[in-house]
Amino acid sequence: MTLQQGLSFGLIGATVLCFLWGRWRYDLIALGALAVGVVTGLIPVKSAFDGFSNDIVVIIASALVLSAAVSRSGLVDRLMAPLLPRLVSERSQVPVLVTVTTLLSMMTKNVGALALMMPSALQIAKRTGVSPGRLLMPMSFGSLVGGLAVLVGTSPNIIVSEVRGRALGEPFRMFDFMPVGGSLAVLTIIYLAVAYRLLPKHRTAAIDVDAALAANAYVTEVEAPEGWRFASGRVADLRAAAEGAVSVVAILRGRKRMASPHANRRILPGDQLLLEGEQQALNELIVKAGLKLTDADRPVVMNEPTEEVRVVEAVIGAESDLIGHTARSLKLNEAHGVNLLGVSRSGYRMAGRLATVRLKAGDILVLQGAEQQLPLALSALGCLPLAEREVRLGGARHILLPTGILIVAMLLVAFGVLPAAVGFFGAAVLVIATGALRMREAYAALEGPVLVLVAAMIPVSDTVQSTGGADLIAGWLSGAFHGLPPLVTLTAMMAVAMAATPFLNNAATVLIVAPIGMGLAERLGLSPDPFLMAVAVGAGCDFLTPIGHQCNTLVLAPGGYRFGDYARLGAPLTVMILVVAPALIAFFWPFVR
Repeated sequence: MTLQQGLSFGLIGATVLCFLWGRWRYDLIALGALAVGVVTGLIPVKSAFDGFSNDIVVIIASALVLSAAVSRSGLVDRLMAPLLPRLVSERSQVPVLVTVTTLLSMMTKNVGALALMMPSALQIAKRTGVSPGRLLMPMSFGSLVGGLAVLVGTSPNIIVSEVRGRALGEPFRMFDFMPVGGSLAVLTIIYLAVAYRLLPKHRTAAIDVDAALAANAYVTEVEAPEGWRFASGRVADLRAAAEGAVSVVAILRGRKRMASPHANRRILPGDQLLLEGEQQALNELIVKAGLKLTDADRPVVMNEPTEEVRVVEAVIGAESDLIGHTARSLKLNEAHGVNLLGVSRSGYRMAGRLATVRLKAGDILVLQGAEQQLPLALSALGCLPLAEREVRLGGARHILLPTGILIVAMLLVAFGVLPAAVGFFGAAVLVIATGALRMREAYAALEGPVLVLVAAMIPVSDTVQSTGGADLIAGWLSGAFHGLPPLVTLTAMMAVAMAATPFLNNAATVLIVAPIGMGLAERLGLSPDPFLMAVAVGAGCDFLTPIGHQCNTLVLAPGGYRFGDYARLGAPLTVMILVVAPALIAFFWPFVR
């Protein structure tokens, strides 16, 4: 072992120990490792920041933006709407939700697919009295396995493809992962449809700040536009469309006000409606029914052409000038450039027009305005934004556009017309340029810590290869596995990746283990492809902890899970993957070159 190899192993080892310790953020640890690598000369100064321009980072970032655009479109909500009322028990809910989440993970990044389906799952659980914990973890596991089936489904696939491209001159293509990943997805869906019973039946979910704030019931004023038609046009149709989550408080028709209208009351074009419900339910109903917020189309003055219109939630302070006044008397739009879209007042149902409601301290308002003007208006009015939380109420959606752009990008990459980085970066730019996703939302979709981790760890992991350390480890492993069937070696490689993922993060695991797998294959005279596939599958399958992948972390609080719950459902699945996946890989990716 040379000095450079020893330094490389020491740097990697210290980085791994810091990850295991958990004292610091993993992105900070990765940046620290990068800095140490440059100072010690392991990483050339001119190559120190190559990771930030690497195709891996571009593809992951673009996939996150595209996932957010598809989620924002509401297409999945519309496709699922006829199905959701039929899911009356967990026996039907789990297979359907897991299958849909798994399939979505084959189109968008797995964490995006899970985030897209979680609101529907929580809504179903609340409506049917099923514990969210029986639904969310199976959906998380389904998203992990579904992401294995395509290039952009999960970070390990993207990184393994890039490692292959740098070593062999040609990366894996879009659907090269499908034979193995798709087969594992089918087996996993079958397993989860039965094994969800291993999870606790009754467990109270933790509620975070955003969820608590979202539970506020708002009253908002909407209008049925000219030519409006929705189902039979009755009050009952709106209630059914919102699954009882939104109430029609009153119908305002000219000078006439009909409070608590009967379910059979017909709504006419031009009628103004007072709706009450939680923000998400209101937003979904307004979009689904084609209603129009009465004040949302009032002009918002913007200082710069690049500004965006925002909608935020704010509470009226004790010294606010709004107290005792109405929105109409204060002329909010003319004086402050903001529109009042909704009001929430605990313990009181408002049945009058929003513009004529006398406001009180503690009322929660939904205000619309230009992004530069809103902070000034909130300060002048004595209002405080709630937890810096931006809300969306009745905004326009591009239903088909984001999905269409994503499908075109996938096909262009799959048929080799464009490289993956160019295809998905172009698609991400296009969804923003067409207005399917606002720039602010695109930035919010980017997982900064993950992108920094990957970008910083690329040069660090390259030191194992550049110093010959990967070949040295491969030589040790080839001696240990000499004479054993290749399938045993492949299974061991997958097991190493599986064991490391909960502690290193799946992206870091692939960056470190994939070059070693390639070196081992070279030493044994075998094709590197099955070993790279094994590393991708192993790094993408953490079913034992809530910390190895963002999907598992995402469902931890809403599902009310404890650390050990993951192993209850995940341990049998891990064993199944370890038994089945190597055989599938060997079948579709032969060891002989």
